[in-house]
Amino acid sequence: MKDIEFNLNSKEIHPNLEIKGTISVSYPGRYDGVVINTTISDSNEHIIYKSYNGKKISQNVSRLFINKDTMPDNKAEFTAIISFEPSQEHEVKFRASIIEQHKEIESQIIFAKYTS
Repeated sequence: MKDIEFNLNSKEIHPNLEIKGTISVSYPGRYDGVVINTTISDSNEHIIYKSYNGKKISQNVSRLFINKDTMPDNKAEFTAIISFEPSQEHEVKFRASIIEQHKEIESQIIFAKYTS
């Protein structure tokens, strides 16, 4: 098993439909948390993270850091949304990384498609 396992509920994303993801960390060393970065190809638009581990996020964030202290059993769940209407198909790159003292330990990338 890799040190980080990252999954999305679907790799087909549509406007205003909730995206759900899960992260599981099995890294044996110390780490501070995980960060999720997302890029939407051919676009200046952003994903908006709405919650993690059942906690609502009060401000719009396009990059999500989840502290290890809030990850029971080294697992995390998050929800997000993309709200703009695409005029073409976009590739969405999700990158989840284990972070220790501002350094990336390991990461996993998932590609999804965003269409109307």
